[in-house]
Amino acid sequence: MPAGPRPTGPKAVDRRLLAPAAVAVLTALVVAGCSSGSSSSSPSSSASSSAATASAGASGSAAAQPGGGNQLQSDYQKVIKDVLPSVVQITTSTGLGSGIVYDDKGDIVTNAHVVGTATSFTVTLAGSTKPLDATLVGSYPDSDLAVIRLSSPPGGLRPAAFGDSNKVELGQITLAMGSPLGLSSSVTQGIVSATGRTVSEPRTEGSPGAVIGNMVQTSAAINPGNSGGALVNLDSQVIGINTLAATEPEANGAAAPGIGFAIPASTVTSITDQLIKDGKVTNSGRAALGITARTYFDQNYRPAGAVVVAVADGGPAASAGLQPGDVITRIGDAPVDSLNSLTTALASLAPGSKVTVTYSRDGRSTTAEVTLGTLATP
Repeated sequence: MPAGPRPTGPKAVDRRLLAPAAVAVLTALVVAGCSSGSSSSSPSSSASSSAATASAGASGSAAAQPGGGNQLQSDYQKVIKDVLPSVVQITTSTGLGSGIVYDDKGDIVTNAHVVGTATSFTVTLAGSTKPLDATLVGSYPDSDLAVIRLSSPPGGLRPAAFGDSNKVELGQITLAMGSPLGLSSSVTQGIVSATGRTVSEPRTEGSPGAVIGNMVQTSAAINPGNSGGALVNLDSQVIGINTLAATEPEANGAAAPGIGFAIPASTVTSITDQLIKDGKVTNSGRAALGITARTYFDQNYRPAGAVVVAVADGGPAASAGLQPGDVITRIGDAPVDSLNSLTTALASLAPGSKVTVTYSRDGRSTTAEVTLGTLATP
């Protein structure tokens, strides 16, 4: 978000622009516009501090009384004790983000926009001041995920436990863990605000413009530096990877409070397992029509659909009779007025599902039932 150092890779959705939670490393850090008020801090000192800065108070919950108990507070503290040791800080030559220890071999999962084009990294474990070297295992920008590996994994690594994405429900309490604005081992709290969100990230130098489906929306604060960190339930399970937060364009890009997004655990584990095994993704798990397309402009030079440029032989579109020159205007109930809206519509669907594709050919609108395939990977 705009408060503090510049992000390394912006993102976007409704209310329009989204800021990724990766942050550039500067000599001094100003934390402004945060819900806790303004303060200043040095990222070098806060990042290396062995003390975890955990802010996990629940608004509206009963305050702990001297000599009394507070079950919710105890639950929070247990989750933090269980999971925070698995959340690390990742530093590149141009920025800073977070990551999650995935296994005891030193593999760490994070966002692709955190690693960017770098192949070597410095990792600081929770509760440690000793920087560790790491190298890139693989990156899959289409799902904004990447894996790095510690060159010399220390003993006692704490791999995180990942939850079942199908069990994530509206209203569940969540804790977001990471290094917002360089403040290592920080924790914020909220709830699951929505599930199944499809989020489009704007294409920038630091981000390829991924369209990610089935994201978890949370009210837990997600700030620059949180990218790649853990969104956790009260069972001490990671239910998503913190990726981006909404900003308000009408307020000069100021943060839109309580609107953050995390990549669901099922996507994280699927992509991560493939990157660790093969160094690349062989099954994207993303729906595809089997076409090459571009934005179609009408006679008034306004975007009015996605025109098919090429159709893959034997692919879903070819089997349904679509041809080059057809202009797709709707996928199911979702209108399509550009290549981006076509990609967004497909991101919310699963391979193997059937969908009605509305398209125009020679000025006449028609439909076709298409069984979606799987998006090919590089």
